[in-house]
Amino acid sequence: MQIVDFRITRFQFDRDRLIGDSQISSNEVHAASLELVGNDGSVGLGFVNSVMASLPDENEIARVFALEAWPELEGQIPAVLAHRQLMRRGGNRRKMSLPFEDAIQQAIWDIYAKSIKLPLWKLLGGVKEKVRAYASGLDFHLSDHDFCQIFARAAKDGHTAFKIKVGHPDVQRDVHRLDLLKSTVGPEAIVMVDANEAWTPKQTLRALDLFRKAGHNIFWVEDPIPRDDMAGLRLLRGGSGTTYLNTGEYLDVTGKRSLIDAGAADIINVGGQITDVMRLGWYAAEKNVELALGNSFLEVGVNLAVALPEVNWLEYSYQNLDHLVNKTFDIRDGYIFPSNEAGHGLTLSEEARKNWRRPSPVGAESGEADVRVGLAKVGAR
Repeated sequence: MQIVDFRITRFQFDRDRLIGDSQISSNEVHAASLELVGNDGSVGLGFVNSVMASLPDENEIARVFALEAWPELEGQIPAVLAHRQLMRRGGNRRKMSLPFEDAIQQAIWDIYAKSIKLPLWKLLGGVKEKVRAYASGLDFHLSDHDFCQIFARAAKDGHTAFKIKVGHPDVQRDVHRLDLLKSTVGPEAIVMVDANEAWTPKQTLRALDLFRKAGHNIFWVEDPIPRDDMAGLRLLRGGSGTTYLNTGEYLDVTGKRSLIDAGAADIINVGGQITDVMRLGWYAAEKNVELALGNSFLEVGVNLAVALPEVNWLEYSYQNLDHLVNKTFDIRDGYIFPSNEAGHGLTLSEEARKNWRRPSPVGAESGEADVRVGLAKVGAR
């Protein structure tokens, strides 16, 4: 089977809440689906996700894709593309103008798995049938009331591990949020914190000490300091006591390997680029380093999480994206389960294409009438 065509659909809609961390915030989804079409009619699906900026017109997205990505995909066999190793050097090896990288890998592996009629997680060598999910609020900008609401919902859904955003200029506000979390989900919960590079190493150690003295046992601290401060990360790993240091979200494969080589993290945070994560997973296994699967679009990363024995956790952030696909992954009792259908388990909803496709940017930034619709109830699990 060969790849013979592609389709791109642009989506834009309001989030059901303001999400964000100590550095950014976002109240709108800007995404596009990429469908790679085989000559047998099969389709591989991937998602382009732009957190901060609006994507351009659908036609422009397709034009850029046709120019920068399609020449290396057209007529190719998906299995060959999935395993192809390219030279890192050369002026043509650079980031694309739009964030296609995750979508391309997702779509290639999806159509490859379909071509041999296997669930992707089994194709990747997975033997686990579930992985623990922790509830992540993306909650830095929420009011106390809304903060408690989302974590109460997560606890009701069966989650027993929760991650909150910290890194406020007043660290007592972070302590206050931890107090609220404990009162909402109970004192036995597993608690992670994520500062999104808000601190220095000494500020991190001080914050962890304050959290402990306030009665909060922190399971891991995530991205507390800048990603390339290897000396600072090593200091934290050695000085954070029983709290694990989780980092690497913002780094590519080479950067994550450098973290492992430098002994600068207890847990490496990986995402949704399937080929890259598998490469890193093999390396982490050799070095006996744990991985955690961070946010991936619609939790497609569950295929990686169950395929790699070093992954014990997957992040679930209650983002209202579920209406984009026909069926989401099953999450119950604090675990997420991969699909047993061929491919990665997600298929684009034609209802979503009909109702939520926005070929051109809408709202204030485009100068058009604001036709955005809140989706607080759409796609809720």
